[in-house]
Amino acid sequence: MKPQAVFSSRSQVMLDSVDWKIVSALQQNARTSFAELGRSIGLSTPATAERVRKLEDAGVILGYRAEVDPARIGLPITAFIRMSVVGDVFVRITALLQEMPEVLECHRGTGADSFTIKVAVSNVAHLEALIDRLTPFGTTTTSIVLSTPVARRSLEPIVPKASAPRKMTRMRS
Repeated sequence: MKPQAVFSSRSQVMLDSVDWKIVSALQQNARTSFAELGRSIGLSTPATAERVRKLEDAGVILGYRAEVDPARIGLPITAFIRMSVVGDVFVRITALLQEMPEVLECHRGTGADSFTIKVAVSNVAHLEALIDRLTPFGTTTTSIVLSTPVARRSLEPIVPKASAPRKMTRMRS
């Protein structure tokens, strides 16, 4: 199998089919032992460990985390807050967002919204208080998550689809 390109902010890294098998398996269960991982991909334990280390060193594998259910720890409401800010507040709002434990993710993007913020809160009053802390910096629009039909998805190689041949048509004059 040809290596597939992975683009990162650092540089492009080419993964072969074995690397993709490792990345896929670790995304499914990061606690898989090197021995078990090696058996599943057809490599020895030391060869598997070396491949994983190289993927870590290249910045492909960024870390290993436990996935926690926010509802089980008293944060059953997930919401997305889109925020539009104007002026010289980016540094201050970014600092505030980084210190707020309710903020799970924050993305700065293009378009009308300066930030898209994913939060987990205990109740609607908690969400309201969080929004109240943000409104001095700009306009907010909030959406509460009702369900999650597609949860965290693992990255897989993306193979471009072959385009269908174009039908040649005759131009009329």
